Amino acid sequence: MACGELVLQLRLRLMALSPGEIFQLCARDPGAPQDLPAWCRLTGHRLVRAEPPTYWIQRKEE
Repeated sequence: MACGELVLQLRLRLMALSPGEIFQLCARDPGAPQDLPAWCRLTGHRLVRAEPPTYWIQRKEE
């Protein structure tokens, strides 16, 4: 899945969670190690842990 598709799917998946819940993502896209932390900073979600290709993202509190 390309990065644009990845962040769109990630956004939809996180919206389905309750604030504070953590989502585990496996992303093998070569840009993911740079793109996912940047996306989290821009959207307010928290990258809890990153062990590429696995990432744990906490949905922001609202």
